[in-house]
Amino acid sequence: MSRHVAIVTDSTAYLPPRTMERHGITAVPLTVVLGDQALEEGTEISARSLALALQKRRSVTTSRPSPEVFAAAYRTAAEAGAAGIVSLHLSAEFSGTYDAALLAAKDAPVPVRVVDTGMVAMALGFCALAAAEAAEAAGSLDEVVAAAEKRAAGTSAYFYVDTLEYLRRGGRIGAAQALLGSALAVKPLLELEDGRIQLREKVRTASKAIARLEEIAAERAGAGPVDIAVHHLAAPDRAAALAERLRARVPGLADLHVSEVGAVIGAHTGPGLLGLVVSVR
Repeated sequence: MSRHVAIVTDSTAYLPPRTMERHGITAVPLTVVLGDQALEEGTEISARSLALALQKRRSVTTSRPSPEVFAAAYRTAAEAGAAGIVSLHLSAEFSGTYDAALLAAKDAPVPVRVVDTGMVAMALGFCALAAAEAAEAAGSLDEVVAAAEKRAAGTSAYFYVDTLEYLRRGGRIGAAQALLGSALAVKPLLELEDGRIQLREKVRTASKAIARLEEIAAERAGAGPVDIAVHHLAAPDRAAALAERLRARVPGLADLHVSEVGAVIGAHTGPGLLGLVVSVR
């Protein structure tokens, strides 16, 4: 799809393939390293395979795309007719993806604006969608970036994990580190704040944690209009039930997405993840 400004993101945005195709969004894949195998997220390893590997306690790590992969994506966009590119990525606190994109942007054939959204999963996906819509309306590079940043400012992400162990292994536990000593006694509710994982609340049981997650999302959504995404890893029934409750509870709900996270995020959260993204339009 040729247009004035092209949109590039990465595979952790977890946008539905049809949505990406409809809006001409390109996603550069991150890599999951399973034992001695390096596998591209989205094409070479599924969330289900990742969950099984984690349950079997296999060694799992993740890595950023190389600058060369970004350079190829930027060249392809330019050859398709883009006069500029906005490249939107997961929080630089989690990954070197943003830095790799910056390196590639220096030698791109057209101007590239690289944005650290401070987000991940559909919190990043909603930013990419806002950018694509601004580009489709013939927005300039600055206007497309502004649309993405405005959406990021109105987006919140909260999540529940069955255990903090996977976040601890990956070094992405942030201020929730203090919970490790009492991790067996509490079920933490976490949130994304300033690009980092922070402790929101401590709850005693999984059922209470999920109920509280619903309350927080409904409070954040207010009267809308808002888009909501419900994410999970190996917990489809939990996710579907939460989505249905939110559908009835949020009066200004515009779009509701329910999806399993990919292997990169799953590697750091573990099976049982339940996440909520609330994004004000």
